[in-house]
Amino acid sequence: MSYSRIIQIEFNHCDPAGIVFYPRYFEMTNSVVENFFADEVGRSFAEMHLDGRRNGVPTVHIEADFVAPSRLGDKVAFTLVVRKLGGSSAVVEITGRMGAELRMRAHLTLVWIDNMKAAAWPEALRARLAAHLETEE
Repeated sequence: MSYSRIIQIEFNHCDPAGIVFYPRYFEMTNSVVENFFADEVGRSFAEMHLDGRRNGVPTVHIEADFVAPSRLGDKVAFTLVVRKLGGSSAVVEITGRMGAELRMRAHLTLVWIDNMKAAAWPEALRARLAAHLETEE
């Protein structure tokens, strides 16, 4: 099962040529991950990070391909699927598309941390992540 959200490309995302400056895609992918955890996994980043809590899901590895440019005003549909689920990590794939055209693809490795150290996923979170698991064909 995939998770999707639309992000409209804004002026602050663009370089002087009016296309997305590639590091801004990393901000967008982080936004997709943050909203995925709040909407689907049941743990918002605020819950993970505020009030002295010391857990979260930092990105420890990221690979990205920028396939076609996105321009100011485009509404890009970002889709996240969980590709691999380990004991304390998860690999997610995020694609950005404008209609049928692939604009970017990223693979991120996230790690659950508790007290600032890698730890096993809490069972409830692991079950919700597993519901989004789709292996690559």
